[in-house]
Amino acid sequence: MLFQFISTLNPTPDQPTTAREAISQPLLVVLVVIGAFIVTRLSHVIIRRVVRYIAQRSIARPSQWWRTRARYEELEQGEVGENRRRQRVDAVSRMLHHLLAVVIWVGVLIAIFHILELNGPLVLSSAGFLGAGIAYGASQKVNDYLTGLSVLLEDRYGVGDEVEISGAFPNGVRGIVEHIGLVSTRVRDGYSTVHLPHIALISVRNISQEPVATKIAIQLPIDAERGEAALKAAETIRELAGSEHLTEVLLVDDITTATPIAGVDQIELNIRTSRPLTAGERETLVRRTEERLSAQDS
Repeated sequence: MLFQFISTLNPTPDQPTTAREAISQPLLVVLVVIGAFIVTRLSHVIIRRVVRYIAQRSIARPSQWWRTRARYEELEQGEVGENRRRQRVDAVSRMLHHLLAVVIWVGVLIAIFHILELNGPLVLSSAGFLGAGIAYGASQKVNDYLTGLSVLLEDRYGVGDEVEISGAFPNGVRGIVEHIGLVSTRVRDGYSTVHLPHIALISVRNISQEPVATKIAIQLPIDAERGEAALKAAETIRELAGSEHLTEVLLVDDITTATPIAGVDQIELNIRTSRPLTAGERETLVRRTEERLSAQDS
């Protein structure tokens, strides 16, 4: 559509010149550039609002692609959690805006070639090594953008996390994440600040993302022996993890020895998961464990 509109304003030798077609080529180029600039600015505002809406919506209703993975449950609340979300919104918005801006301005460049009746492939091929260098550098930047975008969407690490990065240096880098930018991550260790391109982050260990400890109370069958029931309950929970409606429940480490609850036929199990359990997951896990224990005891 853009090129059809341009062709009406940019007459070919076979077309008669009309009042509308009398607009000079330089002026038309200026109009295209101004229009692209306005679209780019508007897209930045729209992208930022959409990403902020998705981030705020995920607080009350977690989504599959924008989720803050658990480090410590309390860190996702209050000022720290808000700063983490704001930083992710800013970084993701900038990345998406830059990628869209590249697409827009490439289209503008093609449109300018069309307006000025230039042979685009001939111009680019004439650049020789310069064009090859630009293409190679652009591919590196795109890789960094996409890698950084996946880092933010998957929430592998955030500002304030302690990480250990291998592959960047012979002995690796261990420090605190200070900033996640468009193409690089800034980490401060005990000696200096290290700027690492996203594409160099081959292996990252997030020391701050520790398993979440959870206590669950299991109702024992009547006349059940506590020690044996505790072992059966622990084994049942291991089997239930990853089953239907519990597909995202991942147990970390062994289940701690059960603690009897005085005065009631219940035991308390200490489990460690990769993220906090939702109320529904917790209820499902307890209910299914009790049902299996009752079935085994009968």
